[in-house]
Amino acid sequence: MSEAPGRVDDEHARLVFDVFAQACTSRVTLEHVTGRWGILAMAALRDGTLRFNALRRRVAGVSEKMLSQTLQALERDGFVVREAQPTIPPKVEYSLSPSGEKTAELLMGLIDFVEAQMPEVMAANARYDEAKGR
Repeated sequence: MSEAPGRVDDEHARLVFDVFAQACTSRVTLEHVTGRWGILAMAALRDGTLRFNALRRRVAGVSEKMLSQTLQALERDGFVVREAQPTIPPKVEYSLSPSGEKTAELLMGLIDFVEAQMPEVMAANARYDEAKGR
């Protein structure tokens, strides 16, 4: 018997995920979300729906190919929603799903923390480089 789209069957509901286990699928999802481009794309989409090129401009430095792959992975994982409108030229917009919004909020906390720590990080870099003779 098949489940309705979007519903989790009982077998999947009983699974236990452990990101520290080598074969756990949560590792792949965590990589999609926290990878270099995933975290930036999700943070950018937190401000609202964006078309592909606007998102690419917001995430400076990402190639078209990498952004496309990142968005596909995040869409497959259910964090990003892709809406293609049948216009000429085609109009494609990206936004966060409800779980994507929650995840982006958590990621923004990390981003804000890291940015606030940058004076200490830069001082630590300088001490390390001096100690290593760089």
